[in-house]
Formats: sequence, C-alpha cells, structure tokens
Amino acid sequence: MIPALAIARELRDSHGAEVRFVGTERGLETRLVPEAGFPLELIRVGQLKNVSVATRARTMADLPLGVMRCVKLVRSFRPDVVVGVGGYASGPAMMAAILLRVPTLAFEPNAVPGLANRLVGKWVSAAAVNFEETLRYFREARVTGIPVRREFFEIGELPLHEEPSRTVRLLVFGGSQGARIFNEVMPKIVKGLMADVPGLRILHQAGAKFAEPVAEAYGASGADATRWEVAAFLDDMPRRFAEADLVLCRSGASTVAELAAAGKPAVLVPLPTAADNHQLKNAEVFAAAGAAELRVQSGDTAMESFLASDLTALLLDPVRRREMSRKVKALGHPDAVRVIGEMVVSLGVYPPLPLARA
Repeated sequence: MIPALAIARELRDSHGAEVRFVGTERGLETRLVPEAGFPLELIRVGQLKNVSVATRARTMADLPLGVMRCVKLVRSFRPDVVVGVGGYASGPAMMAAILLRVPTLAFEPNAVPGLANRLVGKWVSAAAVNFEETLRYFREARVTGIPVRREFFEIGELPLHEEPSRTVRLLVFGGSQGARIFNEVMPKIVKGLMADVPGLRILHQAGAKFAEPVAEAYGASGADATRWEVAAFLDDMPRRFAEADLVLCRSGASTVAELAAAGKPAVLVPLPTAADNHQLKNAEVFAAAGAAELRVQSGDTAMESFLASDLTALLLDPVRRREMSRKVKALGHPDAVRVIGEMVVSLGVYPPLPLARA
C-alpha cells in the first residue's frame, strides 16, 4: 500500500489526476487510503495461495463476481488508466479493465511477480518493475524501482574507521510485527557478538507483542545493557538507517528498496513463508550484486551459528561494508515515483505518448 499511495499522490499532485482505489475490507487500504484523502471502493475476493482447498474454492467462486463488480466500477468511474499493484483486489480490477480495453499498468515490486500480476502480465499495456529479472513477465515493461521516501536517498556514507574499538551500530528489524527468528536468536548470540566486536551497539525492533520478552531475554544473556536497546516500534526509519553501519532484516520489496536508497549493507534473511518465495528471490538479486549477504532461514541452533559468524565478519570489516554500501546504492531508483507517474499519464493519452528514458 505504501508504494501505491506514493503513486497516487504523484498522479494527483503532479498531474492533476482524479484517483480512486479498489480494495478489500480486510486489507490495510481500509485505513490508509481514507487517511490519505482518496476514495475507496470495496470488492469481495479471497486468497488463492497457501490456503485450504475450501478457501481456494470459495475464492474461485467469488472471482467472477469480483470481476463483474469491477466492470461496473470501471464503467461508472470511466478511468483513463487502471494501475494494478498486486494484492487481492488487483486481479479482478485489472481483468475488468482489460476486458473493457482500458489501458493498464502493472506495478510489480518483487523479483518474481505475485499471482495477480502473473495472471495479467502478458495482457497489460505496460509494467513498472523493480528488477531486471522481472521484465520477462510483462509486456512493455521497464525498470523503474519502488517509490521510497526522499529521506532515505539523502543518507550519506558513514566515515570509514578501521579501529576495532570504534562504535559500530547494528540495526535489527523484521517489519512492524518483528521477526520471530531475530527475536529468538539475537538474545542468544548478543553476548558473544559484543565480546568479538568491542564497539558494538544494537538497536532491535521486536514488534509490540514481543518487545518485553525479547528485552528480558537480552537482559538474561548477560550482555552489557548499555550497549543494546529493544524497541516495540521504530517511528523514524530514515534516521535509524542513517545511524546504522549494518542492518539485519527480512527482504520484502519495500525493505530492500529502502536499503538501496540509503546505501546500507545488510544481512538478509528472507521470510520462508512469503508468497511464491518472493523474499528469497529479492535477496538473491541483492546477493548476486554483492550488495548484501543472504542467509536462508533454518533451525534456531543453526541460525545462531550462521548469524553470529555473518554479523561478526561484517561488523569487523569496514572496508567490505563500504564496498557493499556502494554496490547496494547502485540498485536504488531516486526518480521511481516520477517515472511511474509519467508512464501512467502516457497511457492515458490517445494515442499514447512515447515514454521518456528514466
């Protein structure tokens, strides 16, 4: 939803567009879209991936009704362009637009498209993607990147200090809910990390439900309490990124885009249950570019050993972190939202305007 809202604001503020969202009643859009000042239409559509046979059957039964509802919405609103950002409502809305021959643009942030975008990929008018590897799934696709807040791009390189005793900051986060594997493993290895990296300071975002027990586990580890902090939620991520020398995190599309914008080296541990294993594919692209270390999640005992080794090696090697920082920065796209907005507007002009190069 965050990239979708950024695209909507760009269309409204820079191009004077009237924007309307289509979503489901159980998604974040029911809160975020009205708060951003956009109208929201709701349709009924369920999940197809990683669900029971009964749920999949209900979804298949509801799908034609969802498409019919979207056909009515398209005929009523009469959009010049329909933009699909993936998610439950995207499939029916894009199908309706294609059936009614309304120009369409698919936005795909992951290396491997989700089900909705895969279904319509060869039928859309154009696509904006985040990775070169994703171009093959769509017609008229171009790499635009993901809209990311300008503050991430304004983060500069940290000074290069090679003294082992210098303060080195590790940021650990797993999204707003936290990540179980980080919450369980980090307290077990924190004391050893701090012994091996004398200047280490750790900021760990654990999620609201888990912050208290994670803090207790850190305390029970015997690690110096002045050198670690556990928070339920971090409200100023650009500042936290700016202060960090290294990041330990998942590899969702928005997370890796923010790492690239900020130029931050990271150890990526993809969420193993992510749909279509898209987090692993995202992390593989960054690892192949030398922009991050990839560690596939395994059992807790193995992860303790792997993460302790990976983190210690990087925390003690500022030259390697600097090299990774420059490589990950090269994957950033500071003009993503502007380019996507221009693509959408071009599709809404008859005949379509030629697209300028990014």
